[in-house]
Amino acid sequence: MKIIINGEEFEITDPSDDAKAQLANIRFVDEQILQKNNEIQIAETAKIGYSRALKREIEKIEDE
Repeated sequence: MKIIINGEEFEITDPSDDAKAQLANIRFVDEQILQKNNEIQIAETAKIGYSRALKREIEKIEDE
């Protein structure tokens, strides 16, 4: 099994139970980071839409 930690590659043939647990923790955290990044992208997209809608409303008020 090849593992890359901070850009350094390690070859592990028989990882200990502790090493397996740490690998599982890293995978879990990586999934959480990916999920949070996706949520940030969704929120940023929504913010753009809300900003555009607000700008249109402000322009309507200014035109009156």
